Amino acid sequence: MSQRSAPEPVGGTFSPDGVLVSGLTLSIGGTVILDGVDLEVPPGQVTGLAGESGSGKTMTGMAICGLQPRNSVVDGSIRFGGRELVGMAEREINRLRGAEIAMIFQDPSAGLHPMISIQGQLTDHLRYHRRVSRSQARERAIELLEQVRVPDPAGALKRYPHQFSGGQLQRISIAAALACGPKVLIADEPTTALDVTVQAGVLRLLRDLCDDLGLAIILVTHDLGVMSAVADTVAVMRNGKVVENGRRYDVIRNPQHPYTKALIEALPDHQGPSDHKEARS
Repeated sequence: MSQRSAPEPVGGTFSPDGVLVSGLTLSIGGTVILDGVDLEVPPGQVTGLAGESGSGKTMTGMAICGLQPRNSVVDGSIRFGGRELVGMAEREINRLRGAEIAMIFQDPSAGLHPMISIQGQLTDHLRYHRRVSRSQARERAIELLEQVRVPDPAGALKRYPHQFSGGQLQRISIAAALACGPKVLIADEPTTALDVTVQAGVLRLLRDLCDDLGLAIILVTHDLGVMSAVADTVAVMRNGKVVENGRRYDVIRNPQHPYTKALIEALPDHQGPSDHKEARS
């Protein structure tokens, strides 16, 4: 693997609010899906996880969130909050998922029930994890929709998923993921189904949330162009392994692994890394 030094964690040691993956393996029916994955996801940074379909990037995110297939065999280590997630009892991982570690998916409608209002979906989530009153949950839901820049938050609560555009639905999905104040957010191809203009808005939102809330964000994507706009560090995966890992600028400007070079060459005009300030403009 081509390895570069990642940005130093605050204080020089890895924060328990981040995720530390070491030697993670996952197999299904004897087929190896993940083969010794090492990954650091510090708080306050966007960690990009790139690679083609079948590289293992989505499965890595699923494993961190405890959503790997039931028939899979997992070994290695996933540390979060001073706890080991590999082998953790299902009841315990269920408490963490949604409350401290949250995930958003490529298709925002997949995580939203078509027959339940946005208010019902956001407030039920809050009341389950945080045990707040109905009125408190509604107030928090409005705050969340404001935070992710959904127009007319109070009115949006009364509406249903089919009444929103794809970009607005993705913002609502992000609001649902943020509802309980997680420390880690895993975004799996969150812009693939959106047009270019809407993609840029969602990416700006993720970058701002990372900076403003100090979230540890894992951005899973096959598109290094998307990665170059928001990620602090980039890990490139192929065949279940991390083949290159380092600072965004270093990886994209001076890739060391042939596979990374091929991904870069596939970008339009060999697009280089964007400056984060430009990504927000």
